[in-house]
Amino acid sequence: MSPWPGFLTEWYFLMLVHIVADDPKKLSSVRSILERDHAVSSNLLCDAALKAENPEALVVRVDLRTTENIPALKNMLEGAQQTRKRIFLIENPAHVCVSQAYALGATLVLSGNLNAAKLLQALSQGRRAASGQTEVGRDSEAVTTAAGAIASLFTAMTSGMPVDLVGAKQSGTSLADHIAEHGLTDWLATVRRHHEGTYQHCLLVTGIAIDFGLSLGVGRADLERLHEAALFHDVGKAKIPLAILDKPGRLDAGERALIETHPTAGYEALKAQKGISAEILDAVRHHHE
Repeated sequence: MSPWPGFLTEWYFLMLVHIVADDPKKLSSVRSILERDHAVSSNLLCDAALKAENPEALVVRVDLRTTENIPALKNMLEGAQQTRKRIFLIENPAHVCVSQAYALGATLVLSGNLNAAKLLQALSQGRRAASGQTEVGRDSEAVTTAAGAIASLFTAMTSGMPVDLVGAKQSGTSLADHIAEHGLTDWLATVRRHHEGTYQHCLLVTGIAIDFGLSLGVGRADLERLHEAALFHDVGKAKIPLAILDKPGRLDAGERALIETHPTAGYEALKAQKGISAEILDAVRHHHE
C-alpha cells in the first residue's frame, strides 16, 4: 500500500509540461487544456529565454509563417533538446510549416485546429505513470533525426532549393545502424506514436526497407541504396496539398488523379539535382508500378 495519500501520489507524478506561444490567447487556450492533468509552466515567445527547468514535455504553439518567429524560437529552444517530447501545434498544415517544425526539433507535429484529445493523448503515450518517468526510448532521437531529414527533403521540394544529399545519406546510415542494433519492431511502434500521415509513411517505409536489406544480408553499399531510395520515394507528395494527402475520407476522382502525379513530380524535381543516381530516380518514378 502506498504511504502517500491518493491525491498526493497523483500530484507527485504529474508531468511537467512547458508551453511556448506567440500570443497570450494561444497560451491561455493550451493551458486550459493541460492544467487539469499536468503541472504547467509557460512563457511567450517574446521572452528572452525559456522559463522552465527540465520539463518532461514542451508544447509549442507559434506561427511558423512569421519570419521573425523562427530565429526567436530557435534561440529559445536551444536548451530544450534534452526534453523528450517536443510537440508543435501548427494551425496552418502547409508542408513548409510542418518541415520547419521538425527542423526546429519537433518530435511530433499536430496540424490543424487545436484538438484537446489529440494533445492529451500525445502527452500521455509512453509515459510510465507509476514511476513518474517519461519514455526516454532509444528510438526518440533516431525518429527525430530521420524525420528531420525527410522534412528537409520536403522543404527543398517546396522551395526549389537543392536537396541535402549528404544529410539524407547520413540519416539513412544512422537509421540502418539503429535498426541493426535494436530491431524493427521498436522502430515501427515509436514512429506510429510520434508521427502521422505522409511523414509516418516515409519513416515506416524507410525502416522496413532497411530491415529487409539487413535480413537478406546485403552489403553496405546496397543497403545505402535501399535507404536512399526509401527516403526519397515520396518526395513528390510535397507538391500535393495536405488537405488531400491527409483527407480522412475517400478521395474523389480529381483528388485521386492529383495524388497519382506524385511519382512523376518527385522524379522531375530530383532529376535536376546533382549527385542522385539514375537508379534512385528510377525508384522515385516507378515506385507505384
